[in-house]
Amino acid sequence: MVATAKDPASESASSSNSIKGLYAHFIGGRRVLPDGPPDLVRENPSASAEILGGMRSADIELVKSTVRIAAEAWPAWRNTAAPSRGKVLLEAARLMDSYREEFARLISLEEGKALKDSRAEVQRSINITEFMSGEGRRFGGYTSGSESATKFAFTTRQPLGVVACVTPWNFPLAIPAWKIAPALIAGNSVILKPASSTPASAVRLAEIFLEAGLPAGVLNVLAARGGPAAEALLDAEEVQAVSLTGHTSTGLKVAARCAGRGIPVQAELGGKNAAIVLADADLDLACAGIVDGAFGSTGQRCTATSRTIVVESVADQLLDRVVSRARQLTVGPGVDEATDVGPAVTADQRDSVLRYLEVGREEGAENVYTAQLGTLPEGHWLAPTVFDRVQPSMRVAREEIFGPVLSVIRVPDNEAAFQAANAVEYGLAASVYTRDVRAIFQFVDKVDVGIAHVNQPTLGGEVHLPFGGVKSSGIGPHEQGREAVDFFTRVKTVYINYG
Repeated sequence: MVATAKDPASESASSSNSIKGLYAHFIGGRRVLPDGPPDLVRENPSASAEILGGMRSADIELVKSTVRIAAEAWPAWRNTAAPSRGKVLLEAARLMDSYREEFARLISLEEGKALKDSRAEVQRSINITEFMSGEGRRFGGYTSGSESATKFAFTTRQPLGVVACVTPWNFPLAIPAWKIAPALIAGNSVILKPASSTPASAVRLAEIFLEAGLPAGVLNVLAARGGPAAEALLDAEEVQAVSLTGHTSTGLKVAARCAGRGIPVQAELGGKNAAIVLADADLDLACAGIVDGAFGSTGQRCTATSRTIVVESVADQLLDRVVSRARQLTVGPGVDEATDVGPAVTADQRDSVLRYLEVGREEGAENVYTAQLGTLPEGHWLAPTVFDRVQPSMRVAREEIFGPVLSVIRVPDNEAAFQAANAVEYGLAASVYTRDVRAIFQFVDKVDVGIAHVNQPTLGGEVHLPFGGVKSSGIGPHEQGREAVDFFTRVKTVYINYG
């Protein structure tokens, strides 16, 4: 038997702060715990012998039930005035602010990232929810002059219905927030499938929205491994769009599957981001941005600085600064206030990064720095590592590693730097460090990315501007900004003849 959303035996939506109590699905306004032995069991990445909790993954029947509940809840939310929907989001942002430390510690415990990075993630989640609340006052289309003097022409935007959002483990709160917020303000019901290794933050977020006044069933959280259950969600007739963040190969498969049903897909995928350092750069500024971009959040960010492309004349000076600054980083449990670099999220992710380190050495990259980890509890630890004299053709220069590994590529001049930046399949983010205005605009024009930074790290962006990449880094429209609402709506053009 499964405790369903309408079963009084289900656990109430009011939560305890215990992470173990949060390992559940969230359906129809309450946590749901399916019967059967847990197959999603989460260990502490900083102390792998400690089990944080577990639950039974969603099966096909639970997916179907959740889709039905979301579809039944949709009409009332669709018919709620957009400004009133905005009030719910604004209250959710306020509540997230009041629970910010709880959220930050939950992220650090479950995902492993340092508290300072978790706190920044919480703030980003608040920002996107607050920004999208304002879109409730701007929701709609535009008027236009007609070819006829007795016609009134305008457009309007209407919600899609039930939408699915699929999110990864590296930003377990922020990425769900920046998908949920525009989907809800547009008047849709949402089924969120978070990463199976970090579902707790998503459930807390859903509880916050319920507390803020969102009707039960409008936002649901299903933790499910890939396979039949995930495919059932994509194939459900009621699901009208899919927004996904994940690996490029996963995005391509989801896009192909959804194309067969003719529904839109928005996918933010991989990155191999470059920080370009030109000969006239402020090397101290560049060093600070590169170290933060490469090693912050253990390098487990799609916008992480995986490559530094530096003009040869300043390469040695920059490398000395980078290694010196990297030596000051503290590796440890994410919940420790002194930690700069936490563990990998899972043992599999740690092993994947370690294999890339071997690949880099075999290809001839020069391993100029590997941090000494010292005494740490048993966990998924990774040492910040710097490779020098990496060639653009090497795998460590082309493939997404998703760990605290920096590859330094030396080039003779600016033009070679821009060419090296483009010599990958990805195009998410890049940065350039220079004082030359002409070089800045050449960088903006020539480097194929969705997000271009000047004299700052490759990381992140601001929530009121679009976020996304080109080439293999993205499918469909970008996320965030005012454009985010466009993906979750249909445009209807209206002609009224009053002659």
